[in-house]
Amino acid sequence: MPEIGLQGYLIVSAALFSIGLGVVVTRRNAIALLCGLELILNSAALNFVAFNTYTGPPDRMDGQMFAIFVIILAAAEAAIVLAIVLNLYQMTNSVHVDEADSLKN
Repeated sequence: MPEIGLQGYLIVSAALFSIGLGVVVTRRNAIALLCGLELILNSAALNFVAFNTYTGPPDRMDGQMFAIFVIILAAAEAAIVLAIVLNLYQMTNSVHVDEADSLKN
């Protein structure tokens, strides 16, 4: 089985980032925006691990630690955004972000 090199990981990461950016730019749904943002964060975590594996010292795990930090940050961000989306839905009966022009009652 051939080994995947750094270039393979970077191509997958670029694809994840591009898909996530496309979702963030084109979608109006808040849940879809959250999914796109998660794809962007996952591509960054993949870059951290790939660069640490192929360019860092073999006994250090800095990339993996950064990836774990990104995953924890994404989980906290998802919880906060979900609360905001639920509040938005309660106020406007829609999860489209362009309909939320005012957050006042």
